[in-house]
Amino acid sequence: MRELTLKCMDGSTETFARDAIDEFAASLRGELLTPDADRYDEARSIWNAMVDRKPGMIVECAGAVDVIRAVNFARENQLLVSVRGIGHNIAGNSVCDGGIMIDLSKMKSVRIDADNKRARVEPGVTLGDLDNETQAFGLATPIGINSTTGVAGLTLGGGFGWLSRKHGLTIDNLVSADVVTAAGELVKASKSENSDLFWGIRGGGGNFGIVTSFEFELHPVGPEVLAGLIVHPIAAARDVLRYYRDFCAQAPDELTVWVVLRKAPPLPFLPEEVHGTEVVVLAAMYAGDDMAEGEKALAPLREHGNPIADVIGPHTFVDFQSAFDPLLTPGFRNYWKSHDFAELSDEALDTTIQFVDTLPSPHCEIFIAQMGGATNRIPKDATAYHHRDAEFIMNVHGRWENEADDDRCTAWCRELFEVMTPYSTGGVYVNFMTQEEEKRVKVAYGDSYDRLVALKNKYDPTNFFRLNQNIQPSV
Repeated sequence: MRELTLKCMDGSTETFARDAIDEFAASLRGELLTPDADRYDEARSIWNAMVDRKPGMIVECAGAVDVIRAVNFARENQLLVSVRGIGHNIAGNSVCDGGIMIDLSKMKSVRIDADNKRARVEPGVTLGDLDNETQAFGLATPIGINSTTGVAGLTLGGGFGWLSRKHGLTIDNLVSADVVTAAGELVKASKSENSDLFWGIRGGGGNFGIVTSFEFELHPVGPEVLAGLIVHPIAAARDVLRYYRDFCAQAPDELTVWVVLRKAPPLPFLPEEVHGTEVVVLAAMYAGDDMAEGEKALAPLREHGNPIADVIGPHTFVDFQSAFDPLLTPGFRNYWKSHDFAELSDEALDTTIQFVDTLPSPHCEIFIAQMGGATNRIPKDATAYHHRDAEFIMNVHGRWENEADDDRCTAWCRELFEVMTPYSTGGVYVNFMTQEEEKRVKVAYGDSYDRLVALKNKYDPTNFFRLNQNIQPSV
């Protein structure tokens, strides 16, 4: 390839001689991939198979200096930029068409300071990578529930999982971060240094720079926890979901219970005749030190109704963190719609149940995450993540295999989203937003939005970092 044509931020293109590209590549410790490289298609592929974009260049960064050099090269040439951590984001913003993809997935260092209960984490680390390192010391920080998710994207949007009701969101446990700004400067963001930037990256996504290192607070957890599933037939959904809602109102912070409504996968503990039928799954984990207290807290939920299966028991935290991985493997087509709820009314629950009858794919599901606890005790203006009033978050998870089913499956997701809107707070978790939802960005940040615009004006006035749930500068 003698020349390389790259897309600019204004939509035009710029052609570079091969010598210029080789000179840039030689400045990197990592690798630069162009479309003729053997690994190009592999490197541009991400979790959501609906996203099929072709960057003009992929910079596989080996460290912060590579990130700085990639940012400087792109800025000096006014090139379109996307930033990839792991590529698990539903919107697929980590891959651009024609521009430069700054790929952080090779930056996978995790360093644990067990004495001070801190972890230093690079942006190519997955949740599984982090859990593996922290659990060697009986420590953990609140992150998500799928081990192949990237720590970076999860954190920048807020982050929640099994430990959040006890210890807060992922961002509530972020101590500091190293950030490469649009100006190509590496700065530290913490409560004492660049505190405005630190406020913004805790929920504001990738709008203000590229984080090359995260420092997290850790907490004693595991290595064994009380966790597992209770599975009910869909015929019992009306009763089970009402009981679940009331049970959650009294649950201690150590206990988190989520709901999944879907067709039963062929799990070994389910009778064969249940496979492929609609079920209500209650997924629970107790994050306290005393397993006996966890048994006591979960007893009413386990004793209610006549479940098909109850496999709650001692599990290693690492194993439970990856329990849902088989349902979230890459290569499928995915489309999400999401709402925050302050409460789950009878009408909201009944409406949700109706849509289980029309699941358009055996891989589609509706999940309801229990929030509250420590996640709601942080003042709403303490971080860019604004919706501290959410007691539940619903994700309408459309997932299917074939492109021919795109219209049918996305229509199901959108219809359920629309009918649930009157019951919601109007808020939304930014990490669950698809690319088409730019009109919801302002709603996602609520009263924080104007402050975020001012921060964007300061750190990224040209909107260099624009392939995200974008906060547009006003300058």
